[in-house]
Amino acid sequence: MVRNMMLGLALVLLAAPGVLAQGDMVSLSIGPQVGLYNTEDSDDDFRVMVGGALRLRFLPALGIEGSVNYRQEDFFDDELTVRSWPVMVTGMIYPLPVIYGAVGAGWYNTTFDWDEDVVDRDDNTEQEFGWHFGGGVEVPLGPQARLTGDVRYVFLDYDFERVPGSEGTDANFYVITIGLLFGG
Repeated sequence: MVRNMMLGLALVLLAAPGVLAQGDMVSLSIGPQVGLYNTEDSDDDFRVMVGGALRLRFLPALGIEGSVNYRQEDFFDDELTVRSWPVMVTGMIYPLPVIYGAVGAGWYNTTFDWDEDVVDRDDNTEQEFGWHFGGGVEVPLGPQARLTGDVRYVFLDYDFERVPGSEGTDANFYVITIGLLFGG
């Protein structure tokens, strides 16, 4: 599954130069992004997520984005720290030139780091799969830069079954991001 997502993103990137030569309506841009997120059942209120995005707008109303971020949160009274590096692919539809809807999938390389004082728990790294949807704005700042801002809700099902009393613990989260994209 992950290999297929990465292969698809690589094919889009390889095809981009040929598509870009076909007209001004297509743009490829890259840049940093930062977000605030809140996981429903974590110990933290809001945390910061940082990363970068690559966005290809291949028709006036359609685009695709690939992004890689880093996030960290605590659960169960700080007994567990969860660190993840989401790699996300997002399809985008633009009903208006500066407003978009977004839906996509992500692969979360996730490390579960237990407090040393908690017995019978080993740190481990797993790969999780999640879905997301949302919407946002993409405002031109000139011919080569765009300011982006969006809100996304992520469905992510961490496996907390090893933790007594964790039934119903929810790892879904929403994130508010801003980014600065550079390129055509």
